[in-house]
Amino acid sequence: MPGFPEYAHGVPGVLKNALDWLVSSLEFPSKPVALINISPRSTFVHASLSETLTTMSASLIADPAFTISLPRKGLDVASMVADPQITQCLHAALDAFVRAIRMHHTNDIGR
Repeated sequence: MPGFPEYAHGVPGVLKNALDWLVSSLEFPSKPVALINISPRSTFVHASLSETLTTMSASLIADPAFTISLPRKGLDVASMVADPQITQCLHAALDAFVRAIRMHHTNDIGR
């Protein structure tokens, strides 16, 4: 979940509150979720978010769970898109996520 920094080794309060509102939702369980971390320094939030999402019965997709090490400065969107390593990782993650969504959709149709 890009864009959310790690606070006190955990999920920021705003995101955690939003997820708490979905805990009793009947629409959320078994939905595919991919975690992509763009900061190698945010090691605890991944585990914390995974635990919360697992408790919520999300279907965590293992394949796209990875960390992209981005430098603090000097890398804009165009530079990220031009970097073959970042592009390859993102393509692989998005492909795995799309496959999981399609599988989920196919399973929903069969019910």
